Amino acid sequence: MSGRSRGAASPAAVLQLKSRGNELFRHGQFGQAAARYSEAITGLKESGTKTPEELSVVYSNRAACYLKIGNCSECIKDCTVSLELVPFVLKPLLRRAAAYEALERYSLAFVDYKTAMQVDGSVQAAQDGMNRMRKVLMDKDGSSWRDDLPPMPSVPVSAQRRWEPSAPGNAGGQGYMPQTVGDTGSGSYGLDRAKSLKEEGNELVRKGEHLKAVEKYSASLKLNNQECTTYTNRALCYLNMKQYSEAINDCTAALGLDPNNLKAFYRRAGARKEIKDYSGCVADVQEMLRLDPENPSGQRLLQEVQKLVK
Repeated sequence: MSGRSRGAASPAAVLQLKSRGNELFRHGQFGQAAARYSEAITGLKESGTKTPEELSVVYSNRAACYLKIGNCSECIKDCTVSLELVPFVLKPLLRRAAAYEALERYSLAFVDYKTAMQVDGSVQAAQDGMNRMRKVLMDKDGSSWRDDLPPMPSVPVSAQRRWEPSAPGNAGGQGYMPQTVGDTGSGSYGLDRAKSLKEEGNELVRKGEHLKAVEKYSASLKLNNQECTTYTNRALCYLNMKQYSEAINDCTAALGLDPNNLKAFYRRAGARKEIKDYSGCVADVQEMLRLDPENPSGQRLLQEVQKLVK
């Protein structure tokens, strides 16, 4: 990078470096893009930036470059810094998970994929990654695979939402304005369409067509991922299809939106019972009964599980 000033870069110069990195990334020139992002990081640090969000974005962008060129160790380092600056952002979580997976550090990858699912349960890449890691770990360690997992971060409710790119064409950057409406629709049209798709899913459930209902609910969540009942309805379908991990994920997403949702606790408890996670099942039922002590379904399920663990 000869010929470039080593002094503190102006905000305009930093923005230009970042924009140039984005452009190079879009054209597949990942090494050069990483170099521009490195200069932008240096400029932000030297200028004494008071906005950790901006620095976090550039670290995440550079991590995307490192992932593309196979430098997984550096990708992990940059994602970690990005997440230390602004925790629980999807893109660095998913990139670090992918890098851990490439390095066969499957337990760490599972934790990042699952954390991303807690942030936004509608992200298919996180769900697919978590399922892949679970299968690999079960094949490797058997039924005790959970025993050696690293600690699972607790995602605050305030972080359990969708984060969108801050500007079109941002090469892997993350924005910091939460949006309740997805990419494919906005305003009243998107919400109305989401509601219509959910109702179509409900009708399919009544007919017993759970797979088709899942497709409707998934399409609805792409338009509005803040509708709690869509998650619990899709969880019911997954339970009927014996896709228990997916049911748990959807119930967790629902509880992120409504921490007192009885259906979410009950359905997650049922899914946990099926995968023999009895302690998790009991915890969910107990929380459900704390909210509604006379709930007959919760009482029956608690009795069933207590018999299984004796």
